[in-house]
Amino acid sequence: MTRRPRRAPSPETAVDDDTHLLLHADVLILGGGPAATWAAIAATERGAAVVLADKGYCGSSGVAATAGVGHWLVPPDPARRDQEITLRERRGGYLTDRLWTDAVLDEAWERTALLPEWGMDTAPSSSAGGRTLLGRAPDYLRFLCGRVKKGGATILDHSPALELLVTADGAVAGARGHQRQRGRDWVVTAGAVVLATGGTTWKSHSLGGDVNTGDGHLMAAEVGAHLSSMEFSNFYGMVPLGTSMDKNGFFIDAEYWDHTGTPIPYRDLHESRAELLAASLRGTITARFTAPPERREAMRLAMPNFFMVTDKLGVDPFRDRFPIDWVQEGTVRGTGGLHVLDRSGTVGVPGLYAAGDVAARDRIVGSATGAGGPNLAWAVATGTWAGRSAAAASGERRARPSDLAPAGTVGTRGARPVDWSAVVSTTQRSTLPVDRAGFRDAAGLAAAARELDDLWTHVSDGAPGAGRDAVRAREAGAMLAMARWSVHTAAHRTETRGMHTRTDHPDTDSAQTHRLLAGGLDDVWVHPDPELPVTGTRDYAEAAS
Repeated sequence: MTRRPRRAPSPETAVDDDTHLLLHADVLILGGGPAATWAAIAATERGAAVVLADKGYCGSSGVAATAGVGHWLVPPDPARRDQEITLRERRGGYLTDRLWTDAVLDEAWERTALLPEWGMDTAPSSSAGGRTLLGRAPDYLRFLCGRVKKGGATILDHSPALELLVTADGAVAGARGHQRQRGRDWVVTAGAVVLATGGTTWKSHSLGGDVNTGDGHLMAAEVGAHLSSMEFSNFYGMVPLGTSMDKNGFFIDAEYWDHTGTPIPYRDLHESRAELLAASLRGTITARFTAPPERREAMRLAMPNFFMVTDKLGVDPFRDRFPIDWVQEGTVRGTGGLHVLDRSGTVGVPGLYAAGDVAARDRIVGSATGAGGPNLAWAVATGTWAGRSAAAASGERRARPSDLAPAGTVGTRGARPVDWSAVVSTTQRSTLPVDRAGFRDAAGLAAAARELDDLWTHVSDGAPGAGRDAVRAREAGAMLAMARWSVHTAAHRTETRGMHTRTDHPDTDSAQTHRLLAGGLDDVWVHPDPELPVTGTRDYAEAAS
């Protein structure tokens, strides 16, 4: 029997007219994808009045809406867990953490088990004792969005946030933004804020990714949060040439040829794509899928949009060689993001929490891509943790807007005219080309750092404009900030590990088996994370005890 969700109190509407919207809530969630909706569900379960403000349309925006649903679900069986985590440790350059991975797998296992009870159709359990959740992401996201509404949350669609609001003592207590369809500004005051704004692809035209511009990362850094593993933010997705259809899982089981027709040997595409990227710099490479016949129909059903593209191109990817290209997927498929300090979802700033792609996934995937399954499990777990923590922290704290200060820096209230589209173009020169971001060396990184740092100085007092212009200014500023953190961190990792390839340091250095933290706005800093990875069963047993 399906239980009806307990309805939380509704947020309080203070102003709602043609020019302005003002709401008061316990918890404000910025974002609208899986992490945001799981956070909203968790917060309303704890009785919080919740506002969710999405840059797009909750349930259909962002990269998740164009994908399939395939959570990384591993039952709490020690042998199964050890097998899975050991594989991720190797692929991730031994930067992962078994304690964190176990906690993510536990939370994802428990939370997704509720979906059938809530009324969602899911795939049956597998014979190996695991559980699968397969299907089309739009159905999954619409279901989660409906669950958020049933819990009593207020959803503001097409309402990008511009900056956080803070109290006199530095606690985050709300945000302000702009409703594009209504052409009006909004302010939400709240006892706590959850950032679930996704990663950044630097507007590379990755499918569904151009809304992911690093807005949440910049907002968090402006109030004192920092980031982790930003050097692993250069993941290149594969697409049929001339398209943006980046469905990387299909390309794992494939064979490849260079522009001369010579087969390209490669290692593990989960870990690195350096061999294929290098070959593509010499000419267009071709691919052909090698999945066995019994899997092909399931692949078509799970991701029909990919095969609509290949069918339109007249290509059978299981039979025909077809040319491919690359699209930068940045931190969406990379691992860098806000450094979450513990399993409450806090980023070290009172009243502020992070979940999903905006948070660094290095503790569960290290220097490799998380791809769909681990990323979605991370979204479920961190969304749940952050939503619960924000609800608990909100208490009775209700600040008045007049008592709050805006925390935004670049692109918020400067006076000097700036061509923000040119800022985006300059940023992309350092983040999109394979020969600059896919393959790095000291000279290239130093040149990129100088260019980006000088650009930051130039735009730091730039005028944002109003309405949609203000949104574009903040997107440009956020992409620039993310590029600077990525480039500076890459310069500090003087080795090749996972997706980070240094042509001047081609080997992996065991002395650098640590994560790198980064932060700062005008002056970027980078240093090793003092929290060392917990890897291997022996280290795990010692840490767990």
